[in-house]
Amino acid sequence: MLYSRLTAFLQPYCQRPRRFVLALSGGLDSRVLLDLMGQFIRQHPLHQCQVVHVHHGLSPNADTWLTRCRDWSAQAGLAFAAEHVTVQQGTRLSVEQQAREQRYQALARHVQSGDLLLTAQHADDQLETFLLALKRGSGPAGLAAMAPESSFGEGVHLRPLLSTTRAEMETYADAKGLAWVEDESNRNTRYDRNFLRHEITPALVARWPGVRKSVARSAALCGEQEALLEELLADRLAQAVQADGSLAIAKLGSERTGKQLIRLWLRQQDVLMPTQAQLAQIWHSVVQARADANPQLRWHTVEVRRHRQHLYLIRQWPDIRHWQQPCVLGTPCALPQGLGTVLLQQTAQGQLRLPAPDEPVSVRFNPEGIEARPVGRVGRRKLKKLFQEYGVPSWNRRRTPLIFYGEQLAAVAGLFVVEGFHGQDCDLTWHNDVFHVQC
Repeated sequence: MLYSRLTAFLQPYCQRPRRFVLALSGGLDSRVLLDLMGQFIRQHPLHQCQVVHVHHGLSPNADTWLTRCRDWSAQAGLAFAAEHVTVQQGTRLSVEQQAREQRYQALARHVQSGDLLLTAQHADDQLETFLLALKRGSGPAGLAAMAPESSFGEGVHLRPLLSTTRAEMETYADAKGLAWVEDESNRNTRYDRNFLRHEITPALVARWPGVRKSVARSAALCGEQEALLEELLADRLAQAVQADGSLAIAKLGSERTGKQLIRLWLRQQDVLMPTQAQLAQIWHSVVQARADANPQLRWHTVEVRRHRQHLYLIRQWPDIRHWQQPCVLGTPCALPQGLGTVLLQQTAQGQLRLPAPDEPVSVRFNPEGIEARPVGRVGRRKLKKLFQEYGVPSWNRRRTPLIFYGEQLAAVAGLFVVEGFHGQDCDLTWHNDVFHVQC
Protein backbone atom coordinates (compact mmCIF):
# COMPACT_ATOMS: atom_id res chain seq x y z
CA MET A 1 0.00 0.00 0.00
CA LEU A 2 2.81 2.45 0.83
CA TYR A 3 4.46 1.86 -2.54
CA SER A 4 1.25 2.49 -4.48
CA ARG A 5 0.71 5.62 -2.39
CA LEU A 6 4.23 6.83 -3.24
CA THR A 7 3.88 6.18 -6.98
CA ALA A 8 0.50 7.95 -7.07
CA PHE A 9 2.06 10.96 -5.34
CA LEU A 10 5.10 11.10 -7.66
CA GLN A 11 3.25 10.40 -10.90
CA PRO A 12 2.40 14.08 -11.71
CA TYR A 13 6.09 15.02 -11.35
CA CYS A 14 7.39 12.26 -13.59
CA GLN A 15 6.09 13.20 -17.02
CA ARG A 16 9.75 13.55 -18.04
CA PRO A 17 12.97 12.03 -16.65
CA ARG A 18 13.62 13.55 -13.22
CA ARG A 19 16.41 13.48 -10.66
CA PHE A 20 15.44 12.88 -7.05
CA VAL A 21 17.52 13.83 -4.01
CA LEU A 22 16.56 11.71 -1.01
CA ALA A 23 17.46 12.96 2.49
CA LEU A 24 18.45 9.88 4.51
CA SER A 25 19.02 10.20 8.25
CA GLY A 26 18.85 6.45 8.80
CA GLY A 27 15.81 6.63 11.09
CA LEU A 28 12.66 4.64 10.46
CA ASP A 29 10.97 7.26 8.29
CA SER A 30 13.76 7.91 5.80
CA ARG A 31 14.76 4.22 5.86
CA VAL A 32 11.28 3.30 4.62
CA LEU A 33 11.40 6.04 1.98
CA LEU A 34 14.79 4.73 0.81
CA ASP A 35 13.35 1.24 0.33
CA LEU A 36 10.34 2.64 -1.55
CA MET A 37 12.52 4.77 -3.82
CA GLY A 38 14.79 1.81 -4.54
CA GLN A 39 11.74 -0.01 -5.89
CA PHE A 40 10.55 3.08 -7.76
CA ILE A 41 13.84 3.64 -9.59
CA ARG A 42 14.09 -0.06 -10.54
CA GLN A 43 10.64 0.15 -12.10
CA HIS A 44 11.23 3.61 -13.61
CA PRO A 45 14.84 3.50 -14.86
CA LEU A 46 14.57 6.80 -16.76
CA HIS A 47 14.68 8.60 -13.41
CA GLN A 48 17.67 8.93 -11.06
CA CYS A 49 17.93 9.14 -7.28
CA GLN A 50 20.81 10.60 -5.26
CA VAL A 51 20.81 9.76 -1.55
CA VAL A 52 22.32 12.36 0.80
CA HIS A 53 23.15 11.73 4.46
CA VAL A 54 23.99 14.73 6.66
CA HIS A 55 26.49 13.96 9.44
CA HIS A 56 25.90 16.44 12.28
CA GLY A 57 28.45 14.96 14.66
CA LEU A 58 26.10 15.44 17.62
CA SER A 59 25.95 11.77 18.58
CA PRO A 60 28.83 9.40 19.37
CA ASN A 61 27.08 7.02 16.95
CA ALA A 62 27.13 9.47 14.02
CA ASP A 63 29.95 7.66 12.18
CA THR A 64 28.12 4.35 12.51
CA TRP A 65 24.93 5.88 11.13
CA LEU A 66 26.81 7.21 8.12
CA THR A 67 28.24 3.77 7.37
CA ARG A 68 24.85 2.10 7.65
CA CYS A 69 23.20 4.68 5.41
CA ARG A 70 25.90 4.12 2.79
CA ASP A 71 25.37 0.35 2.97
CA TRP A 72 21.58 0.60 2.78
CA SER A 73 21.81 2.94 -0.22
CA ALA A 74 24.09 0.46 -2.00
CA GLN A 75 21.61 -2.34 -1.28
CA ALA A 76 18.84 -0.21 -2.79
CA GLY A 77 21.01 0.45 -5.85
CA LEU A 78 21.07 4.21 -5.29
CA ALA A 79 23.99 6.65 -5.42
CA PHE A 80 25.14 7.92 -2.01
CA ALA A 81 26.78 11.11 -0.76
CA ALA A 82 27.59 12.30 2.77
CA GLU A 83 27.75 15.87 4.01
CA HIS A 84 29.53 16.81 7.25
CA VAL A 85 28.23 19.88 9.08
CA THR A 86 29.08 21.54 12.39
CA VAL A 87 26.44 22.63 14.90
CA GLN A 88 27.69 25.30 17.29
CA GLN A 89 27.16 24.49 20.95
CA GLY A 90 26.42 27.07 23.62
CA THR A 91 24.84 29.67 21.31
CA ARG A 92 21.49 31.37 21.83
CA LEU A 93 20.06 29.25 19.01
CA SER A 94 18.58 25.85 19.83
CA VAL A 95 20.51 22.78 18.74
CA GLU A 96 17.35 21.59 16.97
CA GLN A 97 17.05 24.77 14.94
CA GLN A 98 20.74 24.87 14.05
CA ALA A 99 20.78 21.21 13.03
CA ARG A 100 17.73 21.72 10.82
CA GLU A 101 19.24 24.76 9.10
CA GLN A 102 22.59 23.06 8.57
CA ARG A 103 20.85 19.98 7.21
CA TYR A 104 18.83 21.86 4.62
CA GLN A 105 21.83 23.98 3.60
CA ALA A 106 23.76 20.77 3.01
CA LEU A 107 20.90 19.23 1.02
CA ALA A 108 20.61 22.39 -1.09
CA ARG A 109 24.14 21.79 -2.38
CA HIS A 110 22.85 18.65 -4.12
CA VAL A 111 19.59 20.05 -5.51
CA GLN A 112 20.04 21.34 -9.04
CA SER A 113 17.58 23.04 -11.35
CA GLY A 114 14.45 20.92 -11.70
CA ASP A 115 15.48 18.35 -9.07
CA LEU A 116 12.98 16.93 -6.59
CA LEU A 117 14.08 16.80 -2.93
CA LEU A 118 12.37 14.01 -0.99
CA THR A 119 12.04 14.02 2.80
CA ALA A 120 10.16 11.48 4.89
CA GLN A 121 7.95 13.50 7.23
CA HIS A 122 4.70 11.68 8.01
CA ALA A 123 1.28 12.33 9.56
CA ASP A 124 2.55 12.21 13.14
CA ASP A 125 5.27 14.75 12.28
CA GLN A 126 2.57 16.99 10.79
CA LEU A 127 0.53 16.80 14.01
CA GLU A 128 3.60 17.73 16.08
CA THR A 129 4.49 20.62 13.76
CA PHE A 130 0.94 21.99 13.97
CA LEU A 131 0.97 21.81 17.78
CA LEU A 132 4.37 23.52 17.96
CA ALA A 133 3.05 26.33 15.77
CA LEU A 134 -0.04 26.59 17.98
CA LYS A 135 2.18 26.78 21.07
CA ARG A 136 4.09 29.67 19.49
CA GLY A 137 0.88 31.54 18.69
CA SER A 138 1.43 31.29 14.93
CA GLY A 139 -1.01 32.60 12.34
CA PRO A 140 -2.18 30.80 9.17
CA ALA A 141 1.36 30.57 7.74
CA GLY A 142 2.67 28.69 10.77
CA LEU A 143 -0.45 26.59 11.24
CA ALA A 144 -0.22 25.49 7.61
CA ALA A 145 2.61 23.31 9.01
CA MET A 146 4.34 21.26 6.29
CA ALA A 147 3.15 21.36 2.69
CA PRO A 148 3.32 18.25 0.49
CA GLU A 149 5.09 20.44 -2.10
CA SER A 150 7.14 23.62 -1.74
CA SER A 151 9.92 25.37 -3.60
CA PHE A 152 13.48 24.57 -2.52
CA GLY A 153 16.43 26.38 -4.06
CA GLU A 154 16.38 25.62 -7.77
CA GLY A 155 14.16 22.58 -7.30
CA VAL A 156 11.03 21.38 -5.51
CA HIS A 157 10.73 19.88 -2.02
CA LEU A 158 8.30 16.94 -1.83
CA ARG A 159 6.98 15.16 1.27
CA PRO A 160 5.30 12.10 -0.23
CA LEU A 161 4.51 10.37 3.10
CA LEU A 162 2.58 13.12 4.89
CA SER A 163 -0.61 11.05 4.82
CA THR A 164 1.16 8.00 6.28
CA THR A 165 1.25 7.35 10.03
CA ARG A 166 4.33 6.21 11.90
CA ALA A 167 2.49 2.98 12.80
CA GLU A 168 2.00 2.22 9.09
CA MET A 169 5.69 2.80 8.47
CA GLU A 170 6.65 0.47 11.32
CA THR A 171 4.37 -2.22 9.89
CA TYR A 172 5.98 -1.81 6.46
CA ALA A 173 9.52 -1.92 7.87
CA ASP A 174 8.80 -5.04 9.92
CA ALA A 175 7.22 -6.81 6.96
CA LYS A 176 10.22 -5.99 4.76
CA GLY A 177 12.77 -6.84 7.46
CA LEU A 178 14.30 -3.36 7.35
CA ALA A 179 16.80 -2.21 9.95
CA TRP A 180 17.13 1.44 10.95
CA VAL A 181 18.99 3.57 13.47
CA GLU A 182 17.56 5.06 16.64
CA ASP A 183 18.81 8.51 17.60
CA GLU A 184 19.17 8.47 21.37
CA SER A 185 18.24 12.16 21.51
CA ASN A 186 14.74 11.27 20.30
CA ARG A 187 13.92 10.05 23.83
CA ASN A 188 14.96 13.33 25.45
CA THR A 189 11.74 15.19 26.31
CA ARG A 190 13.74 18.35 27.01
CA TYR A 191 13.21 19.00 23.30
CA ASP A 192 9.71 20.30 22.57
CA ARG A 193 9.04 17.98 19.66
CA ASN A 194 10.03 14.92 21.68
CA PHE A 195 7.83 16.07 24.57
CA LEU A 196 4.87 16.25 22.21
CA ARG A 197 5.74 12.92 20.61
CA HIS A 198 6.01 10.97 23.86
CA GLU A 199 3.73 12.81 26.27
CA ILE A 200 1.00 14.62 24.34
CA THR A 201 0.17 13.15 20.94
CA PRO A 202 -0.39 9.57 22.21
CA ALA A 203 -3.07 10.91 24.57
CA LEU A 204 -4.64 12.97 21.79
CA VAL A 205 -4.73 10.02 19.39
CA ALA A 206 -6.12 7.72 22.09
CA ARG A 207 -8.92 10.19 22.85
CA TRP A 208 -9.57 11.24 19.23
CA PRO A 209 -8.25 8.63 16.74
CA GLY A 210 -9.03 10.92 13.81
CA VAL A 211 -7.05 13.87 15.15
CA ARG A 212 -4.24 13.45 12.59
CA LYS A 213 -6.68 13.82 9.69
CA SER A 214 -8.42 16.74 11.39
CA VAL A 215 -5.13 18.56 11.90
CA ALA A 216 -4.10 17.83 8.32
CA ARG A 217 -7.38 19.39 7.13
CA SER A 218 -6.86 22.47 9.31
CA ALA A 219 -3.26 22.81 8.12
CA ALA A 220 -4.38 22.55 4.49
CA LEU A 221 -7.06 25.23 5.02
CA CYS A 222 -4.52 27.54 6.65
CA GLY A 223 -2.20 26.91 3.72
CA GLU A 224 -4.96 27.84 1.28
CA GLN A 225 -5.72 31.06 3.18
CA GLU A 226 -2.05 31.98 3.20
CA ALA A 227 -1.70 31.25 -0.51
CA LEU A 228 -4.77 33.40 -1.24
CA LEU A 229 -3.35 36.29 0.80
CA GLU A 230 -0.05 36.00 -1.02
CA GLU A 231 -1.82 35.99 -4.38
CA LEU A 232 -3.87 39.08 -3.51
CA LEU A 233 -0.78 40.98 -2.35
CA ALA A 234 1.53 39.83 -5.15
CA ASP A 235 1.25 43.02 -7.20
CA ARG A 236 1.69 45.25 -4.14
CA LEU A 237 4.76 43.27 -3.10
CA ALA A 238 6.28 43.48 -6.60
CA GLN A 239 5.89 47.28 -6.52
CA ALA A 240 7.41 47.52 -3.03
CA VAL A 241 10.48 45.32 -3.62
CA GLN A 242 13.29 47.30 -5.25
CA ALA A 243 16.05 46.17 -7.62
CA ASP A 244 18.54 45.90 -4.73
CA GLY A 245 16.17 43.68 -2.75
CA SER A 246 15.07 46.40 -0.33
CA LEU A 247 11.47 47.22 0.52
CA ALA A 248 10.17 50.74 -0.19
CA ILE A 249 8.38 52.03 2.90
CA ALA A 250 6.23 54.39 0.81
CA LYS A 251 4.65 51.35 -0.87
CA LEU A 252 3.60 49.56 2.33
CA GLY A 253 0.31 51.35 2.96
CA SER A 254 -1.55 50.78 6.22
CA GLU A 255 -0.11 48.97 9.21
CA ARG A 256 -2.15 45.83 8.55
CA THR A 257 -1.16 45.65 4.86
CA GLY A 258 2.40 46.78 5.54
CA LYS A 259 3.07 44.08 8.11
CA GLN A 260 1.79 41.43 5.72
CA LEU A 261 4.02 42.76 2.94
CA ILE A 262 7.03 42.75 5.26
CA ARG A 263 6.30 39.15 6.21
CA LEU A 264 6.01 38.08 2.56
CA TRP A 265 9.22 39.96 1.73
CA LEU A 266 11.05 38.14 4.51
CA ARG A 267 9.67 34.79 3.39
CA GLN A 268 11.06 35.38 -0.10
CA GLN A 269 14.51 35.67 1.46
CA ASP A 270 14.23 32.33 3.27
CA VAL A 271 14.91 33.46 6.84
CA LEU A 272 13.43 32.36 10.15
CA MET A 273 10.23 34.38 10.40
CA PRO A 274 9.93 36.94 13.21
CA THR A 275 7.29 36.47 15.88
CA GLN A 276 4.14 38.56 15.88
CA ALA A 277 5.68 40.79 18.56
CA GLN A 278 8.88 41.20 16.52
CA LEU A 279 6.88 42.02 13.39
CA ALA A 280 4.98 44.69 15.33
CA GLN A 281 8.31 46.05 16.55
CA ILE A 282 9.62 46.22 12.98
CA TRP A 283 6.58 48.31 12.08
CA HIS A 284 6.56 50.65 15.07
CA SER A 285 10.29 50.92 15.86
CA VAL A 286 11.86 50.65 12.40
CA VAL A 287 9.31 51.67 9.78
CA GLN A 288 7.84 54.50 11.86
CA ALA A 289 11.00 55.69 13.61
CA ARG A 290 11.87 59.36 13.29
CA ALA A 291 13.54 60.43 10.05
CA ASP A 292 17.02 60.99 11.51
CA ALA A 293 17.13 57.67 13.41
CA ASN A 294 19.11 54.58 12.48
CA PRO A 295 16.57 51.95 13.60
CA GLN A 296 17.06 48.19 13.47
CA LEU A 297 15.60 44.98 14.82
CA ARG A 298 17.70 41.85 15.19
CA TRP A 299 16.53 38.27 15.59
CA HIS A 300 18.09 34.90 14.91
CA THR A 301 20.99 35.60 12.51
CA VAL A 302 19.48 38.58 10.65
CA GLU A 303 18.33 42.12 11.25
CA VAL A 304 16.00 44.56 9.49
CA ARG A 305 17.34 48.09 9.11
CA ARG A 306 16.06 51.27 7.50
CA HIS A 307 18.07 53.44 5.13
CA ARG A 308 16.69 56.28 3.02
CA GLN A 309 13.10 55.11 3.52
CA HIS A 310 13.82 51.54 2.50
CA LEU A 311 13.96 48.40 4.61
CA TYR A 312 16.96 46.11 4.21
CA LEU A 313 17.45 42.58 5.48
CA ILE A 314 20.99 42.28 6.79
CA ARG A 315 22.66 39.00 7.68
CA GLN A 316 24.97 39.05 10.67
CA TRP A 317 28.36 38.39 9.13
CA PRO A 318 31.63 37.94 11.03
CA ASP A 319 33.90 40.99 11.07
CA ILE A 320 36.21 41.13 8.01
CA ARG A 321 38.01 44.39 8.77
CA HIS A 322 41.34 42.52 9.04
CA TRP A 323 40.85 40.54 5.79
CA GLN A 324 43.42 41.34 3.11
CA GLN A 325 44.18 39.68 -0.21
CA PRO A 326 46.69 40.38 -3.03
CA CYS A 327 45.06 41.37 -6.31
CA VAL A 328 46.79 40.26 -9.50
CA LEU A 329 46.20 42.34 -12.62
CA GLY A 330 43.83 40.50 -14.96
CA THR A 331 42.85 37.85 -12.39
CA PRO A 332 39.56 37.99 -10.44
CA CYS A 333 40.11 38.35 -6.70
CA ALA A 334 37.56 36.31 -4.71
CA LEU A 335 36.05 38.19 -1.78
CA PRO A 336 34.85 36.62 1.48
CA GLN A 337 31.27 36.00 2.64
CA GLY A 338 29.67 35.90 -0.79
CA LEU A 339 30.72 39.43 -1.70
CA GLY A 340 31.73 38.28 -5.18
CA THR A 341 34.96 39.23 -6.95
CA VAL A 342 36.88 42.33 -7.95
CA LEU A 343 38.81 42.48 -11.19
CA LEU A 344 41.55 44.99 -12.03
CA GLN A 345 42.05 44.65 -15.77
CA GLN A 346 44.32 46.48 -18.19
CA THR A 347 42.42 48.39 -20.88
CA ALA A 348 42.80 51.38 -23.17
CA GLN A 349 39.89 53.34 -21.69
CA GLY A 350 39.93 52.78 -17.97
CA GLN A 351 39.74 54.93 -14.86
CA LEU A 352 42.90 53.86 -12.99
CA ARG A 353 46.57 54.11 -13.80
CA LEU A 354 48.75 51.01 -13.80
CA PRO A 355 50.36 50.23 -10.44
CA ALA A 356 54.10 50.86 -10.27
CA PRO A 357 56.44 47.88 -9.75
CA ASP A 358 56.81 48.84 -6.06
CA GLU A 359 53.02 49.15 -5.56
CA PRO A 360 51.61 45.67 -4.88
CA VAL A 361 47.84 45.75 -5.28
CA SER A 362 45.66 44.43 -2.46
CA VAL A 363 41.99 44.38 -1.48
CA ARG A 364 40.96 45.32 2.06
CA PHE A 365 37.79 46.21 3.98
CA ASN A 366 38.77 48.42 6.91
CA PRO A 367 37.98 52.12 6.26
CA GLU A 368 38.86 53.24 9.78
CA GLY A 369 41.02 56.37 9.93
CA ILE A 370 41.46 56.59 6.14
CA GLU A 371 41.09 59.91 4.33
CA ALA A 372 40.76 60.25 0.57
CA ARG A 373 40.11 62.79 -2.17
CA PRO A 374 37.99 61.36 -4.98
CA VAL A 375 38.91 62.46 -8.48
CA GLY A 376 37.21 65.76 -9.28
CA ARG A 377 36.62 66.68 -5.64
CA VAL A 378 38.27 69.42 -3.59
CA GLY A 379 39.96 68.44 -0.36
CA ARG A 380 40.34 65.17 1.50
CA ARG A 381 37.64 63.67 3.67
CA LYS A 382 37.38 60.64 5.93
CA LEU A 383 35.94 57.57 4.25
CA LYS A 384 33.10 57.53 6.79
CA LYS A 385 31.92 60.92 5.51
CA LEU A 386 32.43 59.93 1.87
CA PHE A 387 30.40 56.76 2.37
CA GLN A 388 27.59 58.91 3.78
CA GLU A 389 27.77 61.26 0.78
CA TYR A 390 27.70 58.36 -1.69
CA GLY A 391 24.72 56.82 0.10
CA VAL A 392 26.43 53.63 1.32
CA PRO A 393 24.40 52.20 4.23
CA SER A 394 26.30 51.98 7.52
CA TRP A 395 26.25 48.16 7.55
CA ASN A 396 27.96 48.01 4.13
CA ARG A 397 30.81 50.38 4.91
CA ARG A 398 33.03 47.58 6.17
CA ARG A 399 31.89 45.30 3.36
CA THR A 400 32.85 47.55 0.43
CA PRO A 401 36.18 46.57 -1.22
CA LEU A 402 39.03 49.06 -0.87
CA ILE A 403 41.78 48.82 -3.49
CA PHE A 404 45.28 49.66 -2.31
CA TYR A 405 48.39 50.35 -4.35
CA GLY A 406 51.08 49.57 -1.82
CA GLU A 407 49.85 51.20 1.40
CA GLN A 408 47.86 53.94 -0.34
CA LEU A 409 44.14 53.78 -1.06
CA ALA A 410 43.72 53.93 -4.83
CA ALA A 411 39.97 53.31 -5.28
CA VAL A 412 36.77 52.26 -3.55
CA ALA A 413 35.06 49.60 -5.66
CA GLY A 414 31.86 50.85 -7.22
CA LEU A 415 32.28 54.41 -5.93
CA PHE A 416 35.36 56.40 -6.91
CA VAL A 417 39.05 56.56 -7.83
CA VAL A 418 41.33 58.48 -5.50
CA GLU A 419 43.14 61.57 -6.82
CA GLY A 420 46.66 60.63 -7.95
CA PHE A 421 45.66 57.14 -9.06
CA HIS A 422 43.42 57.99 -11.98
CA GLY A 423 44.36 57.17 -15.55
CA GLN A 424 43.20 55.18 -18.57
CA ASP A 425 45.27 52.05 -18.07
CA CYS A 426 42.96 49.87 -15.92
CA ASP A 427 39.30 49.11 -15.27
CA LEU A 428 38.16 48.12 -11.76
CA THR A 429 35.01 46.01 -11.72
CA TRP A 430 33.16 44.57 -8.72
CA HIS A 431 30.92 41.59 -9.48
CA ASN A 432 28.54 40.29 -6.84
CA ASP A 433 25.09 38.67 -6.66
CA VAL A 434 23.27 41.99 -6.45
CA PHE A 435 25.14 44.18 -8.91
CA HIS A 436 28.03 44.53 -11.30
CA VAL A 437 29.64 47.96 -11.00
CA GLN A 438 32.68 49.81 -12.22
CA CYS A 439 34.44 52.82 -10.71
